[in-house]
Amino acid sequence: MTFTAPAAFTTRPTLEGHFGMSASTHWLATASAQAVLERGGNAFDAAVAGAFVLHVVEPHLNGPGGDMTGVFATAEDPSSPQILMGQGPAPVAATIEHYRGEGLDMVPGAGALAAAVPGSVDAWLALLEDHGTWELAEVLAYAIDYAENGHPVLARVAGTIERVQELFTDHWPTSAELWMPDGRIPEPGEIIVNPAYAEVLRRLIAAGDSAAAGEDADARAARIRAARTEWKTGFVAEAIAEFVRTPHRHSTGGDHAGVITVADMAGFDAGYETPVAIDFRGYEIAKIGPWGQGPALLQALTILDGFDDDRLDPSTEIGAHTILEALKLAMADRDAYYGDAAVDLDWLLSDEYAASRRDLIADTASAEFRPGPNRAGEAPTFTPPLVPEGADREELSRAGIGEPTVQKNGVNNGDTCHIDVVDRWGNIISATPSGGWLQSSPVVPELGFCLGTRLQMTWLDADSPSALTPGKRPRTTLTPTLISQNGQPIIALGSPGGDQQEQWQLLMILRMLVGGYAPQEAIDAPALHTTALAGSFWPRTWVPAGAVVEDRLGEDVIAGLIERGHAVTRAGDWELGRLSCVTREPTTGVLAAAANPRGAQGYAAGR
Repeated sequence: MTFTAPAAFTTRPTLEGHFGMSASTHWLATASAQAVLERGGNAFDAAVAGAFVLHVVEPHLNGPGGDMTGVFATAEDPSSPQILMGQGPAPVAATIEHYRGEGLDMVPGAGALAAAVPGSVDAWLALLEDHGTWELAEVLAYAIDYAENGHPVLARVAGTIERVQELFTDHWPTSAELWMPDGRIPEPGEIIVNPAYAEVLRRLIAAGDSAAAGEDADARAARIRAARTEWKTGFVAEAIAEFVRTPHRHSTGGDHAGVITVADMAGFDAGYETPVAIDFRGYEIAKIGPWGQGPALLQALTILDGFDDDRLDPSTEIGAHTILEALKLAMADRDAYYGDAAVDLDWLLSDEYAASRRDLIADTASAEFRPGPNRAGEAPTFTPPLVPEGADREELSRAGIGEPTVQKNGVNNGDTCHIDVVDRWGNIISATPSGGWLQSSPVVPELGFCLGTRLQMTWLDADSPSALTPGKRPRTTLTPTLISQNGQPIIALGSPGGDQQEQWQLLMILRMLVGGYAPQEAIDAPALHTTALAGSFWPRTWVPAGAVVEDRLGEDVIAGLIERGHAVTRAGDWELGRLSCVTREPTTGVLAAAANPRGAQGYAAGR
C-alpha cells in the first residue's frame, strides 16, 4: 500500500458473507431490503422495497414526487451494466419565457415551479417489472407498514421541520397538517405516520390486481404495468395537476402556480440506458451520462491517472491538493458543457484532453473558473454566472455533512438517500433516490407527499447546455457508481450530497482501488471536497478556491492546504460524506458491505 495507512480501527467492520448484502442511508431501509433477500427475493426486489421505505423514513431527503438514478448489472449478463433512468423532464409549460414572465431570473429552490415530472416511482416499478421476481404487494408491504403504523422520526427530520415551521404554518397549511401534528414540531423518536401515502400504495396495488389475474410471470408484469399506468394517468397525476394550479409561496418570496399537468405525467416513461465508462488502473468505472454529473467523476479519474500514486492519496497534503484541483477542473467542464443534449464525451474523456487539464494543476490552489476548450480549441459558449457566497463559510460547509442545509423559505442545498444491494446470484445495484423533500413544496393532501425541485438545476438562459427546456431532463446530481473488473461487477457504491456526490465517491474509489483500503476503512477515512464550483442548487453560489475538510485530515495537512491558497473550512471530525457500498468477489462468491457511520443513521446488513 502506497497510501497513508487507515486508522488502527474503523467504526465498524466491513461485513462479509456469501448470501446477500444491503447498505443504505437508513437502518430501516437496509433491514427491509435484507428481509427481502432472506425471503428469497433478488437484489432488485430488495432495492425496490428498501427504496419505498426511504420515502417514508427519510422524507426530508427524498419522496415519491422526486427522482432517482441507478446503475446495475444482472447475474445473467454481468458484463453489460445498465443505467436505471428515473429522472423526469421539465413539463411542457416550463419555458424560460414563462418563468421570466413570472419575474424570475432563476428557477426557485422551493415551490412547484421547480418541479420536474416525478420519475422515481415509475423507475422503481419498471425495475421490479423487468428484473424483479416479487409481486408489487409484497414489495410495498414494508413501506405501507411504516407509513400506516408509524416509525420513530429522526432528529434531523424534526430539525428540518423546525427550520421551515413558519413557512408551513403561514403559507403551506397542507404541509403543516402532515408534519406538525397538533401544530407542533414532532420530538425526535416520536412515532409519526403518513396514512395518505399508505393509501396511495394500496391503490396502486389494487390497480394492478384488477388488471390481471394469474401466477405466471406475464400476469405479474401486467399487474406492475397497470400500477405504473395508474400512477402516471390516474388519481396521482390528477391530484398533482389539480393541486399545483393554486398559487403558493416559493423560495423567492413570491406566490406562483405550478405548471405540471396530467399529460406531463403520462408522457414520461422511466427506462434504461447504456452507462458512460472508462478504464482506470484495470477497472471499468460506469456512470450515468452527461444529463447528470456522472462523467465529472470519470474526468477527474482520467486527469489523476497521469500522476504517481502519491499524488492520489487524499490523506496527504499533496494528494488532497491534487485531488481538489482535478475536481475543480472536472466540475468546471460539468457546468460549461453538461446537459440533456449532445455532449462530446469522447473529447472530454480523452487522454489528450486529460493531459491538457492535468498541466493546469500547479503547486498552489486556483481561484479561477476554468472550463477547457472544445475539440476545435474554442472556449465554451456558456459560462454560468458565478455568485460569490456571501454567507459564513462555516454555514456553507453544513451543506456537505450528509443532511440538507434548509433555510426558512424551504431552500435546500441538496441531499438525498442511497441504497446498494447484491445477492447470492450476482445481481447488483447501486441507486440514489432524491427530490420531493418535505420542504420542497406544499404537500398534496390526498397523496401525503409533495413534488420535487430538480428544475432548479437548469438555467433561465437559452445558451446554457442545461437551459430550462420543456421535455428535457435537468442536469441531475444523482450519480451512483458501478465498478467492474474483467467483465464482472465487483463494487456498487454511492453517496448523497448534491455537488459532493462525485467528490466523496472519488475519495473512496482512490482509497480502495489504489490505496488498498477495505470498504469500511475507505468510508471512515477523513473526507474533503471543493466548493469552487457553480452550485447546482438555488441560489447557485460558489466559493473561489473553497475547500471543506474534516478536521481528522490533520493539522499539518490542513495547514499545508491553507499555505497553498485553499480557502479552507473545517467541518469537524465526522461531518462529510454518507457513502455506502456492496462488493462481490466473482471467483470466491464472497460478498461484502459497508455504510457511513456519520450521523449514526446509515447501516449495512448481510450474511
